[in-house]
Amino acid sequence: MLLDERHAKELFASYGVSLPASLTVLPGSTPRPDFPPPWMLKSQVLAGGRGKAGAIVRVDSPDKLPAACAKLFALQVRGSFPPCLLLEPHVAVRREYYVSFAVSRDRESLVLSSRASGGMEVESGGAGVSQNVRLPMGPNETQIRAAFFALGAAAALWPQFLSLIHALFRAVRGSGLLLAEINPLAETADGLLTALDAKAEIDDSAVAIDQTLSRYFEPGHCEARELAAKRSGFSYVRLPGFVGCLVNGAGLAMATMDALTFAGLAPANFLDLGGAADARRIREAFSLLFDDTQVGAIFVNLYGGILSCAQVARSLIEILGQVGAAKPVVVRLAGNGARQGKELLRARSIPGLHLASDMNQALVVLAGLTGLTQPAGPAGPGPGGEPAGLPGASQAPAHLPPLSRRVTGLGDAPSPLDFGPHTAVLIQGATGKAARLHAGLMRAYGTNIVAGVTPFKGGESVDGVPVYNSVLEAAARHRIDVSLIFVPGAYASEAVLEAAQARVPWIVCITEGIPQLDMLAVLPVLRETGARLIGPNTPGIIRPGAFMAGIMPVDPFRAGEVAVFSRSGTLTYEASSRLSAAGIGQALAVGLGGDPFIGLGFEDWLEIVRDDARVKAALLLGEIGGRAEEDAAAFVRAVNFPKPVAAFVAGLTSPPGRRMGHAGAILEEGGGAGRKLTALEEAGIAVCPDLDGIAAVMAWLTGTT
Repeated sequence: MLLDERHAKELFASYGVSLPASLTVLPGSTPRPDFPPPWMLKSQVLAGGRGKAGAIVRVDSPDKLPAACAKLFALQVRGSFPPCLLLEPHVAVRREYYVSFAVSRDRESLVLSSRASGGMEVESGGAGVSQNVRLPMGPNETQIRAAFFALGAAAALWPQFLSLIHALFRAVRGSGLLLAEINPLAETADGLLTALDAKAEIDDSAVAIDQTLSRYFEPGHCEARELAAKRSGFSYVRLPGFVGCLVNGAGLAMATMDALTFAGLAPANFLDLGGAADARRIREAFSLLFDDTQVGAIFVNLYGGILSCAQVARSLIEILGQVGAAKPVVVRLAGNGARQGKELLRARSIPGLHLASDMNQALVVLAGLTGLTQPAGPAGPGPGGEPAGLPGASQAPAHLPPLSRRVTGLGDAPSPLDFGPHTAVLIQGATGKAARLHAGLMRAYGTNIVAGVTPFKGGESVDGVPVYNSVLEAAARHRIDVSLIFVPGAYASEAVLEAAQARVPWIVCITEGIPQLDMLAVLPVLRETGARLIGPNTPGIIRPGAFMAGIMPVDPFRAGEVAVFSRSGTLTYEASSRLSAAGIGQALAVGLGGDPFIGLGFEDWLEIVRDDARVKAALLLGEIGGRAEEDAAAFVRAVNFPKPVAAFVAGLTSPPGRRMGHAGAILEEGGGAGRKLTALEEAGIAVCPDLDGIAAVMAWLTGTT
């Protein structure tokens, strides 16, 4: 949740950051400040470059204030009009500096930065330092001094700066901030440090845990459809196209967007229903898309994992069965309950609803409904029918960039390729409803669940499994190979730490919604203890026919020799289902996790299977955001990886700066999805053009007929 300046300042002030007086100006109001002119009037938009855009103006007298307000309310900044303005006294400034705390995905750390220049000149250069900050402790005084000396400020300002940094860090920790920026930090003519401008971003997971933080949310920055989606609990981003999308799972939603775009059917939105695709949520999604005049047709693309497609079909009948579809609706169902769901929809024959057997047929039907007769289709195989990016297609340069992650061997930990009925699994949060449901499904698959942990419920049992108060207590009574975490987001990072400190070799964290700062505090402990974390926000791990720990549906998988490593749950099921249908089984399938900060990455898993004869090839299922795919490519090149590797990347057509569902899927401003494909191809990794191409590429690489 990105805050505008006034809310960022309100938050900073609550932690003791020094700020000028201010007054919020609403449209149609007559501001009557109790501080004298001259004033600075500032447009409150969620966009940078306000000063250069003329959205910050000086007002010298009360008679000029109404006209200045009218001008700024009418001024669009990067496509946005301000819902309000901020009026402050003009401050006589001696010097301007820059200071911030920011979560860095590349560094896997909170970073304290300071620069000797601030304001609009911050990007023009000048001395500065950026330092990694250990969590949860925060910056030590040595780091704060280094930040202060980088400013080149007078020594007399040191006590103020020290207090400021402590206050700003309290704001970061207390409100789950991903960014706390003061630019400029002004040294006033009377020798005081004050924040003339402020920017803050609150982690959505922190807001979900502490609802009081929602007071900083400004509805005026969102369009009506985004607000409706937010109230309904699904992820929505409006796009400029004409095909409305209704999908479950961020990875599949991004792949759907890409497929539509490459077929010349521009998507009108990204919409991830999530796992709770019940009648209420589907009804609200349809209402949003039907009311959007930009939407000409709707593509419902669902893969049933835990979600049942039969239940979805019943919901569609309930919503559309009486009156039909207000706009053409094309439905593709796959996975759990898909056959029954299709039968239900065929039997009802809803006007305006068209069933498609697969995604390709859905694109053809959509093209016909919207007036396009020949979908362009994504890039196909290369010359001679070979998939693009096959090993040997390009030569790696002599100089390789250093890996951003430290790849380690298994040491004394059991290999996941040896997981089976003998593997002892502990469930943290064992008495919860979701844990009990999935524990039953895992036991039915043959997983050996030996114990559970729920604090203060030790001595109880759940479905015959003994429950302990702590992981240490359970580990004293049982051998524990894997700890599986079903703990709410507010406590999940502590659960990971508890398992790691108890020397559990493998930890699988299903939980989504863990604040990023909490995970940054966990990562160093994992390195120190040698614990190997899968997740968080993962569907888990499956060794088809032998072992499953997590929430994966088992139907898409069959035993074989391909290792599947994925950043998306739905893409894991989609890809494995296609491989299985083509007679290509899986040795292992792992959901890495959809969050920005996870345990083992692609390169760690490639290292694990590199010399294991049970794995013939690997498939990487990636997404926009972060450097996971680039790091995997660098690893493959650096070690001359001996087995064929293929990759599919979802979200290539995503707009920069917008989060697509889970927290890890965001294309950074100035980044580019193309760099991922380039890195993969230059490493000799075969890039699959679309989901339907995965089986063909893997058959080519493995020699499957």
